[in-house]
Amino acid sequence: MIDEFAKDNLHGRLRRDRKALLWKLDGLSEYDARRPLTATGTNLLGLVKHVANVEARYFGEVFDRPSPQPLCRWQDHSNGSDLWATEHETRDQIIGFYRRTWEHSDATINELPLDAPGHVPWWPEPYTNTNLFAVMVHVLGESIRHAGHADILREGLDGRTGLRAENEQQIDEEARAAYCAKIEQAARSAAPIKA
Repeated sequence: MIDEFAKDNLHGRLRRDRKALLWKLDGLSEYDARRPLTATGTNLLGLVKHVANVEARYFGEVFDRPSPQPLCRWQDHSNGSDLWATEHETRDQIIGFYRRTWEHSDATINELPLDAPGHVPWWPEPYTNTNLFAVMVHVLGESIRHAGHADILREGLDGRTGLRAENEQQIDEEARAAYCAKIEQAARSAAPIKA
C-alpha cells in the first residue's frame, strides 16, 4: 500500500514539474528560448533537452528498456551538447522528444514495481545497482532542479514566475521594485558596503 502511494506521489510530482519546465518556453522568441542566460551558457530550451535526455536514459537504459528514439552515448554529452539546441534542432523537435520520453518513462514507471532492479553504469561503485524508487527520486530531483533554473531564467527575461499558467498573476512592477528595495536595504544594513 505504501509503495503505491509513494510511487503515485513521486510520479505525480514528476508530471507536474515536466509541465512547469515546458511552460517556461511559452511565448518566447526562438532567440530568447535558446540564448545563453548565464555565464555558463544555461538556456531554457537546453534545459528541456537535457532533462529529456536524463529521463530517457534513467527510465530506459537503466531498466533495459531503451528509448524508442536513438540517443547519443552518455559519454558523448561530456562536451555539454545536451545542454543547448543547435541551429538545426527545432523547438518542436526538442519538445516532441521530451513528450515522447514522458510516454516511455511513464510506461516504465507504471509497469515496474518500486523495487524493480536497475543498473546505472555511469554511477560509481557500489551504487551502480539500484531500483526504480531510487531512480524516480533521482530523476525527480533533476527535474525540480532544472525547473527551478528555468523559473529564474524566465524571470530574468520578462519577469514571469510560477509553476503553472493558471496561477500566474499580473506583474505589479511597483510592488516588485519596493520588495526588492526592502531586501537590498536589509542586505546593505547587514553588511555595509565599504567605500
